Amino acid sequence: MELAAHEAPEGRSVTLRRCVTADLEALRRLARETYDDTFRSLNRPEVMDAYLAQAFGPEQVAAELSNPSSEFWFLFLDDELAGYLKVNDAPAQSDLNDASSLEVQRIYVRRAHKGRGLGRRLMDHAESLARAKGRRTLWLGVWEKNLEAISFYGALGFRWTGRHSFQMGDELQSDLIMSRTVTSGA
Repeated sequence: MELAAHEAPEGRSVTLRRCVTADLEALRRLARETYDDTFRSLNRPEVMDAYLAQAFGPEQVAAELSNPSSEFWFLFLDDELAGYLKVNDAPAQSDLNDASSLEVQRIYVRRAHKGRGLGRRLMDHAESLARAKGRRTLWLGVWEKNLEAISFYGALGFRWTGRHSFQMGDELQSDLIMSRTVTSGA
């Protein structure tokens, strides 16, 4: 499914496209790259390497991509793959498994494209999906040490509503659960 292109602030077009099975390798590469770029400096190298191999291995990503309760979306800036989004309905949600909500499990933009409003575009798309599905709440988990992301989500109206644990290799980390009400607007 392709959405209409939108104009980016610098005159470039932004397009979102739902990922399909044929996108598996491109999705894996982008997921590994953006996750590594975001978290490598905050974790031990051996923990990161093990997590990347497990979380973004071919079988794992293929299983997530084929799960009918999950959706992956690519974001393109002109023709360049710039980011992606993963949302989950219950029962694929990582924590709450609430049928009245939609989880934003992953939202990543490549480093070269940060600061252009693309993360907001991805979040707007997640809210649009939630609205179309009749969901009342949008929620996500964010590592308590990822202060930049916490600030970003807060600016978008998300508020801290709980915590959950996240296993990263041999480390048990703590994520904040943040949520917001889905707006009724377009």
